[in-house]
Amino acid sequence: MNAPSFQDLPASAYRGRFAPSPTGLLHAGSLTTAVGSYLHARSQGGQWLLRIEDLDPPREVPGAADAILRTLEALGLAWDGPVIWQSQRLTAYQDALDALIASGHAYPCACTRREIALAGYPGVDGVVYPGTCRNGLAAGKAGRAWRLHVPAGEVMFMDGHYGAQRQDVAHQVGDYVLKRADGLFAYQLAVVVDDAWQGISEVVRGADLLDSTPRQIVLQRALNAPTPRYTHLPLLVNTAGEKLSKQTLAPAIRPDQAADELRLALARLNHAPPADCQGLDELWSWALAHWSLARAPAAPVPV
Repeated sequence: MNAPSFQDLPASAYRGRFAPSPTGLLHAGSLTTAVGSYLHARSQGGQWLLRIEDLDPPREVPGAADAILRTLEALGLAWDGPVIWQSQRLTAYQDALDALIASGHAYPCACTRREIALAGYPGVDGVVYPGTCRNGLAAGKAGRAWRLHVPAGEVMFMDGHYGAQRQDVAHQVGDYVLKRADGLFAYQLAVVVDDAWQGISEVVRGADLLDSTPRQIVLQRALNAPTPRYTHLPLLVNTAGEKLSKQTLAPAIRPDQAADELRLALARLNHAPPADCQGLDELWSWALAHWSLARAPAAPVPV
């Protein structure tokens, strides 16, 4: 089942998005990213779209997606157009993979995780795939996953908050997975396909995904898809210095205390409202009038 078209939305020079995964409830880290993304889009008169990245059923928490939507609504984060569910976009991802296979940019891989761990070396995101199946499967082997044939050379881009970035994807990541051995599409393929389909002009997201951006640019080039601008916001960390996340048991946002939660998110972006600014409407009005990406911190923010 394909999601609705975005042709019915008004034309906009700026189109941003927020794309949570329903692996848990919305927490302070994801809310702060959502608020920054929303303010950046609205301050430029742009649209702000919402996408639920529900591509990994074994990791999803029942009811989490609906709870995320209710929490965003409670805090006044109003999105444009329909909510997009990646689980309804599988045909589009397969079409993109078929195009990459036909153009020689993707190939089947028979390697197990153990084989990769033994033959690879440490990279920016785990073990670098050693290219075992790059030139064809060994006799008697059957493909289990599909990988992108990553070209040699550095990928460079200018991040809207952190400045010039560069990464040798082939050397530091290797040929990464597009479709997993369990039949699920990988995040990197889905996000690139959806950002292009939704016409996203700038991706504003957490700094934990900064290292993923060069991979997405490589894939965009292979698919002849446009490359949006990228801006990454600081991570929130706990007292142990760990990224605030569902895995580190970050507490859920309290929709019944929406104004307090929004005030905290703004403060973490170095946009603390004055004490006499009360209620959601006043807080949003103040934030939109004062938003400046340059004021957002670059270092991780302790919570």
